[in-house]
Amino acid sequence: MLSYRHSFHAGNHADVVKHIVQSLILDALKQKEKPFVYHDTHSGVGRYDLQDERSEKTGEFKQGIARIWGRDDIPADIQSYLDAIQVLNDGEELRYYPGSPKVARAQIREQDRMVLTELHPSDFPLLLQEFRGDRQVKIYKEDAFARLKASLPPKERRGVVLIDPPYELKHEYMDVVKAIDESYKRWATGTYAIWYPVVYRETIDKMLKGLKDLGISKILQIELGVEPDTEERGMTASGMIVINPPWKLESQMQTILPWLQQAIAPTHGHHTVEWVVPE
Repeated sequence: MLSYRHSFHAGNHADVVKHIVQSLILDALKQKEKPFVYHDTHSGVGRYDLQDERSEKTGEFKQGIARIWGRDDIPADIQSYLDAIQVLNDGEELRYYPGSPKVARAQIREQDRMVLTELHPSDFPLLLQEFRGDRQVKIYKEDAFARLKASLPPKERRGVVLIDPPYELKHEYMDVVKAIDESYKRWATGTYAIWYPVVYRETIDKMLKGLKDLGISKILQIELGVEPDTEERGMTASGMIVINPPWKLESQMQTILPWLQQAIAPTHGHHTVEWVVPE
């Protein structure tokens, strides 16, 4: 099933949280000179036009990146994230929003590399075009988790895997748990960053239990909610589950999330930074 198109949702509150966490992980990896790999399981097209009819139709970015773009009270720790957006835009106008591959590309160094996978027949050619000629980026039109399995452990032994499936099908949540189980056995020292939407809270609770049951330590949960949980269908929150997070990530997000909640969802918002499994 490949009906999901991220162009309807680019720059929304979920993207903001996901890409801030991604940027902070990359910032931490760059503290050492040794090379690292960035592996993106569900890459999308790379960049999104916020004036495109699909983006305009939903207007989701107006409740996301548009709420913080151009503010003068930005926390210093999200500067790398904002720099990745600025690279795609001239001046102060917000026209283009980067997908996770472009967020990463703005931050990696000449010694680092990227592995991207995308199966959607419309998105793959656009992703290929976005990175054409870039020798630091390898792109595959393959099953995300099959390619991840084949790529681990990476030669660098350092890096991050971003896992952000569309979750169109119920089994995708537990597919992530299975992929982590297999990946961790191959590469226990890597950082794994799992994005998730809160559509039904019980589904996330089940996924978290599945991850706990793997016996892996150092699992941190980061979440921003824009509405209270509900029994009705609709994304009320989203978050990142980070395995082997950088040591500063917890304290950084404890500072960033209250600011982000106030900017994006001041009335009904909530936020969480807590250990699913401590060290």
